[in-house]
Amino acid sequence: MNLHGLHHITAISGDIRKNVDFYTHVLGQRFVKKSVNQDDPGTYHLYYGDYNGSPGTILTFFPWAGVPRGRPGHGQAYATAYSIPAGSLPFWQKRFTDLDIQTGEVETRFGEQVLTFFDPDGLRLELVATAEADLRPPAPSQDVPAVHAIRGFHSSTLGLTSAKATAAVLVNAMGYRQLATAGARARYTVATGGPGTYVDLLTDPKLPRGLEGAGTIHHVAFRTPDDANQEEALASLHQHGLASSPIIDRAYFKSLYYREPGGVLFEIATDTPGFAIDEPVETLGQKLSLPPRLEAHRTEIEAALPKLF
Repeated sequence: MNLHGLHHITAISGDIRKNVDFYTHVLGQRFVKKSVNQDDPGTYHLYYGDYNGSPGTILTFFPWAGVPRGRPGHGQAYATAYSIPAGSLPFWQKRFTDLDIQTGEVETRFGEQVLTFFDPDGLRLELVATAEADLRPPAPSQDVPAVHAIRGFHSSTLGLTSAKATAAVLVNAMGYRQLATAGARARYTVATGGPGTYVDLLTDPKLPRGLEGAGTIHHVAFRTPDDANQEEALASLHQHGLASSPIIDRAYFKSLYYREPGGVLFEIATDTPGFAIDEPVETLGQKLSLPPRLEAHRTEIEAALPKLF
């Protein structure tokens, strides 16, 4: 299976305006795409990332007003980490303090400093000040200087009570390899390596079962280059006894979904065709973008959605 790391990560949020403000203003991400949940078109699907909406930078949300808070735990992606330049944590610590953003203590993980913080719904996020080369250009922002800005994803941490079966899927079916271990955490990467490829398995038998709701991760998507590699991924999953969805055309990428043995929902998504197929890169996120099959229903969909700006 030809995977190049993380493609996007999708979470659940409550208050939509707080969500937009946090990811664009507080974190300095670009509002890349305003679309709808294709399986529930009465709900937005919001995308944040770098200027071009590049795979490996995109955190997306299904915002449901009034949805109860979820509970992070096993069977879920437990934390989402962003890559920032080494030496940038003091800037972010001051920024979070000034903006009254809840944070944890800085910890050292695999030789790098990590700061945990939380979005308005309690979603667990991390900044990893990495000394590894990360040449991805940050999203232009009036709020966050480029020298300290987020480059894209660093890693996703999966919460598990036992990691053996999940590790076997990563290695045998998905082409990952174990890179390092420290205590209850094991890090895996694909051949290319580097920020944006890492998956950490955090094993804790005391973790409660995760409950889906605001502030939790819905699924983690891995990137594959194109349709041909997507077909190969589907065949590999079935060869290793993993049940999956068929390949689904999401307009901006093609997707297939499956659950790893620990219960985390995985997706494999193609890099192509990308987010600029229905609006110019310069104006990404400024209009409601719908997949072709929903375009005929634009009037009623727009009438049902809350106003964002």
